[in-house]
Amino acid sequence: MTSLHLIPVGLGNAPIQRWLPQEAQTLASEIDVYIAENAKTARAFLKLVTPVKPIQEIIIHTLTSKTSPQEIREWLKNPGSQGRIGLVSEAGCPAVADPGAIVVKEAHKMNIRVIPWVGPSSLLLGLMASGLDGQRFAFHGYAPVQPHERVKQLQQWESYSQKHQQTQLFIETPYRNLAMFQSLLDTLKPSTRLCIARAITTDAEWIKTYTIAEWKKQAVPDIDKQATLFLFLA
Repeated sequence: MTSLHLIPVGLGNAPIQRWLPQEAQTLASEIDVYIAENAKTARAFLKLVTPVKPIQEIIIHTLTSKTSPQEIREWLKNPGSQGRIGLVSEAGCPAVADPGAIVVKEAHKMNIRVIPWVGPSSLLLGLMASGLDGQRFAFHGYAPVQPHERVKQLQQWESYSQKHQQTQLFIETPYRNLAMFQSLLDTLKPSTRLCIARAITTDAEWIKTYTIAEWKKQAVPDIDKQATLFLFLA
């Protein structure tokens, strides 16, 4: 029976032993058909798990915004030598805030067994470490780029957070992190709690939560051009 294995990859430069269990490493090394957003990134991951087959012999299907469901079904009809296909993301857990979800959708339609493996999710790890509400939360992806639109969106999220006691999570393109941080200080209420989670699981990991009023008294965090998750609770 064909099975689709959802295999997490690292969030940054860190030893694989820190973020992927040995059993998952072993399984990943044996799979010879993968689906990934970027073949180069997938090959970098495969080097870490020391694949049984030479990397050049491993099939890597590239998933893009233009990939049709029909093409995905063809991939799923042709699993590797052991009836297994691996799905990997660019970073973290596949199919969570990730286009790999469409592959999982098609797998279920085809009655293919879907097996998720334990590994790092920046969203969950950041939420765990934030001290904010872990019962009710929402991930929004990216905020608008235009300043006036961004301010309006942050105000809407804060209003919703206050009304429903729901933690708001989002990310930003790393080179715009500092601009986003300043927007948060300028827009959110002084009592709103903001968590900055930088480079989770790596040696550069740094996670702090303060109110907006307290953040204004702190030095500007070192988040420029580094993978960062923003979380707040009004």
